[in-house]
Amino acid sequence: MSATPQKIPPAPQWDLDSIFPGGSGSKEFQTHREKTKADLDTAKTMLKGLPEKITGDSIPAWTDFILTLQNLDENIDLVRAFSNCLTSQNVDDAEAQAIEAKGDLYHSQWQKLRTELEACSLKQSDEQWAMLLSEPRLKEITFYLNELRVIARSKMAPELESLALDLAVSGYHAWNRLYDKMAGDIKVDFTQDGKTEKVSMGQVATKMADPDRAVRRHAFEKMIEGWETQANLAGMTLNALSGFRLALYDQRGWESPQHEALVIGRVKQETVDAMWSVIRRMTGRLEPYIAAKMKLLGIDKFRWYDEFAPCGKADALYGFEEAGGFIVKQAAAFSTHMADFMKMALAKRWVEAEDRSGKRGGGFCTNMGSFKQWRIFMTYAGTFDNLLTLAHELGHAYHGWVLKDKPPFAAGYPMSLAETASIFAETLVIDAALEQTTDPQQRLMLLEQKLQAAYVKFTDIHCRYLFEKNFYRERKEGVVPKERLDELMVDAQKRAFAGLLDESGYHPLFWCSKLHFYISDVPFYNFPYTFGYLFAGGVYDRARKEGSSFADKYRALLADTGSMTTEDVARKHLGVDLTAEDFWVDAVTRAVADVDEFVKLAESV
Repeated sequence: MSATPQKIPPAPQWDLDSIFPGGSGSKEFQTHREKTKADLDTAKTMLKGLPEKITGDSIPAWTDFILTLQNLDENIDLVRAFSNCLTSQNVDDAEAQAIEAKGDLYHSQWQKLRTELEACSLKQSDEQWAMLLSEPRLKEITFYLNELRVIARSKMAPELESLALDLAVSGYHAWNRLYDKMAGDIKVDFTQDGKTEKVSMGQVATKMADPDRAVRRHAFEKMIEGWETQANLAGMTLNALSGFRLALYDQRGWESPQHEALVIGRVKQETVDAMWSVIRRMTGRLEPYIAAKMKLLGIDKFRWYDEFAPCGKADALYGFEEAGGFIVKQAAAFSTHMADFMKMALAKRWVEAEDRSGKRGGGFCTNMGSFKQWRIFMTYAGTFDNLLTLAHELGHAYHGWVLKDKPPFAAGYPMSLAETASIFAETLVIDAALEQTTDPQQRLMLLEQKLQAAYVKFTDIHCRYLFEKNFYRERKEGVVPKERLDELMVDAQKRAFAGLLDESGYHPLFWCSKLHFYISDVPFYNFPYTFGYLFAGGVYDRARKEGSSFADKYRALLADTGSMTTEDVARKHLGVDLTAEDFWVDAVTRAVADVDEFVKLAESV
C-alpha cells in the first residue's frame, strides 16, 4: 500500500440518520422509546398472568413471555446504543445524556423481568424445564435459558434483586455516566509546531504515538495535567462503583469480586489463571525487543510515553479511504464474505472517524438491533496504528454480522470471545502488509506493531488486572484514597511490566484515565483483551495452516460464540483445553515469534 507524509483528507463522520434521523431530537427515536416503554408494560402484564407451573397447556404462555423479553432486550439495547453514539460524537449533547439515562432505566426494568423469570425457572422441576425447552420456538435459545436458570441459583431473592436493580439506575450506572461526562469535558492546551490549541483527552492520546519524543512526553504530561484536575472525583467514582458491587456480591454470597466477570465471560477461573501463569513466566521474552527499540529511539530509559513510539517509517500517513481499501483487500484473500461485509460497512458510512474536539476518547463497535447494522466509533489521524484500529473494529462488526440471523439471546457472545474477530482481522491485515513489503523501514514498522500488541497485552492489560484484584481486596476494608490508588497502580505496573518499563516511567494515574475501570456493565474489563488476543492467535494460526478453506469454519466458530461456553467453543472448533497451559504456551510463543527478526532488522537499518 502507498503512504504519504503529507496531510491526509479528513476522515468521515458516520451516518446515524439512517437509524433515527435528527439525533437526540429525532421523532422516530422518540417513537421507538415510547413503544419500548409500552412493550415493557405489556411484558409486566404478561408476567403477572404467567402460569405458575410449566405444563403442556402453559407452554405457549411461557414461550410468548420469553420471546417478548427477548424482543425487548434488543429494542432497549438499541436505545442505549444509539444514545451512546450521540454522546460519544458530542460530549455536550445533554439531551442524549438524558436519553442514555432513560435507557439505563429501561434496562433495569427489563432486568427485573428477567429476574422474575429466573425465580420462576427455579420453581420448576428439571423435567418441567426440559418440557419447556422442547418447544420449537425456543430451540435456538436453549443455551441462554439453561444458563439463566443456573445463574439464578446464585442470586438473592427476587424482591432484593429488583431493589438492587432500581437503586443501580440512579446510583451505580449514574457513576459510570458521570465519569464519561467528566472524561469528555477535560480539555488541555497543547502546543505543537508553535501552535497552541484546546484538545480533548482522545486527541492527546493519538499524540502518544508521535515519532518525536518531545511531543510524546508533552502529550503524557498534558494527560496527567488534565486528569489531575479530576483525580479526586475519579477516585470517588471508582470507590462508589466498586462499593456497590462488593455490597451486592456480599448479599449474593459471591466471595470473589471476579465472579461476575467470569459469568459474563462464560469462562472458568482455571482458564484465566492458566493464561496469566504462562504470561508471567514468558513476558521476559520481550526484553530483546524493548532493548532494540530503545536503541532505535536513542533512549536509555523506556518510559510510559515511549510504548507507542513508532519505529521504521514513522512519518507515513494513510488516508482513511486508502486504509479501508487495504483492509478489504486483505480480508478478501481469506474470506469474500468478510470482505464484502467490510466494504459495505465503509460504503454505508458506519464509521465515525473524524479527528475533532468534542468527541469522547477511545473507540468501540456497537450494534443497532433489529436494523441489523453496526456503528464504529474512533478518531482517525492517519497512522498505521489507526489503520489497525479500523481493522479491529470492522472485525467486531463482522462478528456481529455473522450472528445477525440468530435470535438476540443466541447472538450475545461473552467478553472472553468478544475480541476474537477483531484481533483476527487486525492480524490478517498486518501480516498481509508484512508479506507485501521489501522495504526494511516499512518492515520494521510492521514488526513493531505486532510486538507492541504483544507487549501491551502482556504488560499493560496485566497491570490493569493486578490493580483491580488488589484494589478490590483493599476496598472491602473501606474507601481507598487517591494516593493509595496511585500506589496500587504503580505496584501493579512494577509486577506486570517485569522490568521492561523503567521505574521513572510509570503512570500512577492510569487507574484514573482508563475508562474500562468505570464501565458499570462489565467488571474486570481487562483480561478479555489478553484472552481474546491469544485465543484469536490460535484461530489465526489455524487459518494460516488451512488457508481460505478455513473461512467457513471460522464463520461457524463465530456463530457458536453466542450459545456456548468459552471452553466448549475452543474444544469444538480448535480441539484444545483452555484450562491447561499447553494452549497458552503455544499462543504466547507465537506472539513473541517476531522478536529475533525485529532485533536483527533494528541492528541493520
